[in-house]
Amino acid sequence: MALRRIGQVFVDLGYISDDQLEQLLDEQKAQPGQLLGQVAMQMGLINDEQLAQALAEQLGMPTVILAEMKVANEVIEKITETMAQMYRVIPIAFEDNELTIAMSDPQNLAVQDEMRTFLGHSVRVVVATESDLNKALERYYTGGAESVEKIVADLEADEELAKAAAAVSSDGPIDLENIEALADSAPVRKLLNMILLMAIKDHASDLHFEPFEDEFRIRIKADGVLFEMVPPPRHLAFAITTRIKVMANLDIAERRLPQDGRIELTVGGHPVDLRVSVLPTLFGESVVMRVLDRSVVSLDLNNVGMNQATMDLFRDAIEKPNGIVLVTGPTGSGKTTTLYSALSELNEIADKLITTEDPVEYDIDGIIQVPIDASIGNTFANCLRAILRQDPDKILVGEIRDIETAEIAVQASLTGHLVFSTLHTNDAPGTITRLRDMGIPPFLITATVEAILAQRLVRRICTNCSEEAKLSADQVADLQMKASELKGMKFYRGRGCELCNNTGYKGRVGLFELMIVNNAIREAIMAAASTDELRDLARDNGMVTLRDAGMAAAVEGTTTIDEVIRETIHEA
Repeated sequence: MALRRIGQVFVDLGYISDDQLEQLLDEQKAQPGQLLGQVAMQMGLINDEQLAQALAEQLGMPTVILAEMKVANEVIEKITETMAQMYRVIPIAFEDNELTIAMSDPQNLAVQDEMRTFLGHSVRVVVATESDLNKALERYYTGGAESVEKIVADLEADEELAKAAAAVSSDGPIDLENIEALADSAPVRKLLNMILLMAIKDHASDLHFEPFEDEFRIRIKADGVLFEMVPPPRHLAFAITTRIKVMANLDIAERRLPQDGRIELTVGGHPVDLRVSVLPTLFGESVVMRVLDRSVVSLDLNNVGMNQATMDLFRDAIEKPNGIVLVTGPTGSGKTTTLYSALSELNEIADKLITTEDPVEYDIDGIIQVPIDASIGNTFANCLRAILRQDPDKILVGEIRDIETAEIAVQASLTGHLVFSTLHTNDAPGTITRLRDMGIPPFLITATVEAILAQRLVRRICTNCSEEAKLSADQVADLQMKASELKGMKFYRGRGCELCNNTGYKGRVGLFELMIVNNAIREAIMAAASTDELRDLARDNGMVTLRDAGMAAAVEGTTTIDEVIRETIHEA
């Protein structure tokens, strides 16, 4: 049966009149994306108690007054503080494997599914007011909040869990039933849930679970740097990795071969994709999870961090009718994000865009995206051949790895297609040398390559604790610059604060080196110029190197000299 609209519920309950409903709907149109109940409260037509009552009436749910309830500790412990704060919920009862939670936004039906995925049992929702919920969150979770440290301490003190772990991780026959029971146990679930939610909340890119002889290490990569968490008990390594394998639908009985899988979650209303890689090691299975959070990445060229001059030149290159545009840099330098942003800008109804990727990281409406699977022969080269029969206008090849893929990309550009791809080289001029080494003749390079963008990601100084910093003698030496060249320049660093977890950094920003292949560069390529000669020529033509872009960002106070030294190479 269709639900009554919330505005009609307000009228039926006598909170507002029909005329006021008309005014309310008009006001909501002026505030796109705003919920009707919130608009009604802003206009003073209803209070938060009336909103809660109306939502409960609309959805057929009971209301509760949290201020008048005393929730048992064992119920509160069903949900960690991270989860409670992220989902804005309070657990109030647990009976017959069903957890009752109070929330002020019961229309967010996805929360029930997400909580069921994380907790492993059914969830029932009741309605509370926003103010009541905020006070309850403060009362039950602030101060006595459950941290990873506390969960780990509880796990270490749990003797029954230790015995169960010892039984299944011994070298005897594998008892799948006992393994699954251990991996599904509440303590293991709780620890893993908290780690996943913390990683997603902190916009981490990777999670590492690493077994060693005497410890089981968990590290989180955020802003390109790994941070170690409190290690859980070594005997739980097998249970935690098995739990991850269960979530990723991998074979838990197979512990000798590498495995790859994925976990799809919806956290806070947006999809999060976890790519799971399991690798057998000397002391157990090492697991790395790549976190692909679509809500964090903004696929907009204006947001990638290029300065206006570089952006204008890059836009000119990607708007050409044919040719090859290459983006180069190490793994994790943001190449894929830049290319996706370029494709998003070119994604028009008049053009057909096809990508072939390993794997497809972010799905974009209107673009045909093909995943690579080398195990069944679906390689970049084979896929690219098939794509050319699909009448594309613009093509993205995830990576040029071999001469075969490179040759097909060149042929595609010669037949009127615009081709985007990536390569692993240190800088833009070095890409020409790499293509020559692959076996692409210089005349084909000059005929097809239009632009090469090299990029790096450096950590951004936390704006909350930024302060001026003096360069040390070591830093000056690492820059390979004279003190006189640095005279008058100001540099900055992050002191470290709560906002940035005392790292001094918050977020990352791109450094870009764009080489436009003009007639002068083409003549140099035909004359078999070296990488150094190409670099000097490109600089004479206005190319800003990665090191120069980094120095500019450091002087602006965007990043630190240490980050520039770490991510860029000095070119004489």
